[in-house]
Amino acid sequence: MSVGSVALVVAADIGFAYWDLYEISIPATVFGMPQPDLADPWYELRVCAMGDRTSVPGFGVSTRYGLADLAAADTVIVTSVPEEVVDGAPVPAELVTALRHAHESGSRMVSLCSGAFALAEAGILDGRRATAHWQHAPTLARRYRKVRVDDSVLYVDEGDILTSAGMTAGLDLCLHIVRRDLGAHVANQLARRMVVPAHRPGGQAQFIDLSVPIADDAGLAPVLDWARANLDRPLTIDDLARQAGMSRRTFYRRLQGATGTTPLRWLLNQRLASAQALLEATDLSVDRIAERTGIGTANNLRHHFLKQLGTSPGEYRRAFPRQRANGL
Repeated sequence: MSVGSVALVVAADIGFAYWDLYEISIPATVFGMPQPDLADPWYELRVCAMGDRTSVPGFGVSTRYGLADLAAADTVIVTSVPEEVVDGAPVPAELVTALRHAHESGSRMVSLCSGAFALAEAGILDGRRATAHWQHAPTLARRYRKVRVDDSVLYVDEGDILTSAGMTAGLDLCLHIVRRDLGAHVANQLARRMVVPAHRPGGQAQFIDLSVPIADDAGLAPVLDWARANLDRPLTIDDLARQAGMSRRTFYRRLQGATGTTPLRWLLNQRLASAQALLEATDLSVDRIAERTGIGTANNLRHHFLKQLGTSPGEYRRAFPRQRANGL
């Protein structure tokens, strides 16, 4: 079968950072390198820039394709937009117009990482479920209220619109597209050649830092530090309020205002963050980690890991192998 053309949008004129080269190289590698023994013809990759040339220090990209060529592509992929856009700078109007035209012309629309901001600005994600890097997802959801942002997954497939989380999640999505277009066997063989898993367990929730920062309430810091040091104890809201010298109601209100979450949810997040650290840095058993973090039993720890992080403690430990120091 013919899988058609892929237009890879490179945001010239607004620049990109070194790490953006990685996300540009992912679809370039997956769709731009023919695999005649797996499928022939392969995809036809067209690198489309906003200008004649775009660059970062030491690198340059020249291409004969521009934004006007997006509408003729079967699939359009938008990689990361510059940090300035995430921080509030406008998406270039010519890019927004070209993306809308491509979508209206029937192109399959794909974003990697913060590329979702460009699709959202074009209105393409309105009423759709979408994702982006977990650090950017709250901003995406706040700025584009019509988009149903899910920060827990590696990618979202909405049929004609697909979005991925950041960095390597873009590779997960590109392999998923190959699997959709050409079947599991081709995608699995391609993944083997790239020395990556054909499908990673869990979602990006396992990468989120659960240690919610405190916002403008330094008076809570001592009690929260005390709670982190005593996670192995069966702490309650009353215990925390007493330690803070506040009423239960006042403590609840101030903690929720400072962290955006409830005291019990904050406690669970701290217990899970501590469990993540122990899984990464020690060889302690899951039972022992459950005890030390106050979660209780290995079954409880597995339950909360699966519910909150989308993976198991064992899979998490295998995903984050580090030099371990016994006795932590």
